[in-house]
Amino acid sequence: MISPREKIEYDLFDYVQLTSALSSYANVRGKIGRLLASGEIIRLKKGLYTFPEYLRRAPLNPCIVANMLYGPSYVSQDFALSHYGMIPETVRVVTSLTTGRPRRFDTPVGYFDYQQRKAPDFSIGIQNIDTGHGAFLIAGPEKALYDKVLGDKRFDGSGVEDYLLEDLRLDYDSLISLNKQLLRELRSVARGRMTVLLDFLLGLSR
Repeated sequence: MISPREKIEYDLFDYVQLTSALSSYANVRGKIGRLLASGEIIRLKKGLYTFPEYLRRAPLNPCIVANMLYGPSYVSQDFALSHYGMIPETVRVVTSLTTGRPRRFDTPVGYFDYQQRKAPDFSIGIQNIDTGHGAFLIAGPEKALYDKVLGDKRFDGSGVEDYLLEDLRLDYDSLISLNKQLLRELRSVARGRMTVLLDFLLGLSR
């Protein structure tokens, strides 16, 4: 019999793809159970699977996993800021924003946190990245910072520069390089302390 790895293109796959790959078996559900028990496939949540590391065609991208675990969503905040090299820390939890209910997943491949956001700013500044082994949605640098500050109760609108450079440990050059057009788009829908943040960022220059 042909193994699922030979018939499934990507390292992340759903129940429909898995059952299609196993369609030659008389008892598909029984075969899935045996593959899970042997470790030949790994369940991330009901209906979503991956292969063990030795069978993967590329390192598993946590952003792709995050998008597929729960959606609609996009990766943002600390994980995205680390992805762009804007903060020095390595971030373990992949945080995403979603229009759905807040959720948290503890999976065999990592921790994934989803925060609810229903507002006009939700779709601003999101990038679609194609890795060649799958695509994912992630906040651009401007939106990742905006989302981080929006959810951080430490920031009350005062001491913006100290907050960004000392509390968040952001790289100053990365702040100067932010896209001013996107910042202005966010500024047009921002409220309260977020307008203070965006006015400060828009005032930065080389």
